[in-house]
Amino acid sequence: MTTATTRVEMPDWAWQQAAVREALRARDMSAVLRAVQKYAGASQARIAAAVDMTQSRVNEIINGRREVSRLDVYERVADGLGMPDDARRLLGLAPSREARAGGVAFDLAAFPEVVRVYGSQAAAADEIQRHAATAAEIDVLAVRGLGLLALNDSLLRAGLTRREPPRVRVLLLDPDAPTVATRAAEIGESAESLAGGIRLSEARLRDLAPGRQLAVYRYRTLPTWRIIRLDSTMYLSAFTAGWEGHESAVYKVMSTPSGPLYAGFRRMLDALAEDAERTI
Repeated sequence: MTTATTRVEMPDWAWQQAAVREALRARDMSAVLRAVQKYAGASQARIAAAVDMTQSRVNEIINGRREVSRLDVYERVADGLGMPDDARRLLGLAPSREARAGGVAFDLAAFPEVVRVYGSQAAAADEIQRHAATAAEIDVLAVRGLGLLALNDSLLRAGLTRREPPRVRVLLLDPDAPTVATRAAEIGESAESLAGGIRLSEARLRDLAPGRQLAVYRYRTLPTWRIIRLDSTMYLSAFTAGWEGHESAVYKVMSTPSGPLYAGFRRMLDALAEDAERTI
């Protein structure tokens, strides 16, 4: 029987990798166990102890000589690997923890698109930076984007400047739009200062653009959502009167076959870019 001391646990972000999620959907336990070796650094013997199998059986599964088909074995593997509820659902299993009081309508575990909620951008920063380091596509919807992109120590800067840069699309508030004054008043800043910050971001991104797939747009509507999209993962926060996007709670949303949130926000980004003015 698996215990807390024998369990092998991958980092939470590893369960969100596209290849791992696809392996879970396909119930491809060979690929799942190989991912555990890669991301948890676990040996076959360590995995065997965690999932209550012999090492030879684990070896056969990893090398494709044996398949897993019994539900009780899937459950044992999920328990032994400390599989989070979102991953368990992809595998076709029930969540491991009981629904909170109030029923599933109030339990985020019942909505596999929303896989985590952080109290602020700072709490999510390490995970976002790890994802940005490998993402093939990055979309950003922000007001001025200084803390995300434009400064040397900005959250996504290392992801943009790596040797094999991603395709990047950035949407910033038009510094000449009337909504700049509205947003500036909400956060207790002058419109001139806010507009200047946007122009500084554009200038720094323009310096970065040569040799990269980088497109920058200006939108004119009042900012509501702050979005960081890293391939099939979005980190969503809100702009409201009194605080900026990095101070808001951050919702981690994953693309799923039938979920509306990721698809809806992706559609909103695309539509906003189509109506925006490209500056870079």
